[in-house]
Amino acid sequence: MDTKNDKLTIQQVAEATGLSVHTLRYYERIGLIHPIGRAENTHRRYSTDDIGWIEFLNKLRATGMPIQQMQAYAELQRQGDVSLPERVEMLKELRHNVETHIAELQEHLKLIYYKIEIYQDLIEEPTPEPA
Repeated sequence: MDTKNDKLTIQQVAEATGLSVHTLRYYERIGLIHPIGRAENTHRRYSTDDIGWIEFLNKLRATGMPIQQMQAYAELQRQGDVSLPERVEMLKELRHNVETHIAELQEHLKLIYYKIEIYQDLIEEPTPEPA
């Protein structure tokens, strides 16, 4: 990374964020990422703030937030502090959805533990010798 002027190429950002170059361009085209500045050669140049935003988008996506909601959130974010109440409400709803999903996964995990225990007991139980 070019730490001298804090501007990164799209390839460096792809490597840093785990997104493909194609996805980064797509995110910019649909408004998830603001228009990225360009160098004299017209190549995109990202800042460390841009990477922070992209990493946040990755987290939103990993929670299952649909792209359309991410776009709405990005638009609110661009509006600045005036949109804080709406963003807080969106994040509260997301938190609730994630907590619900975690609770469901915990229930699934309990069943997996139960099945392992049953199967382990069957494996360890000696089979009777034929008479």
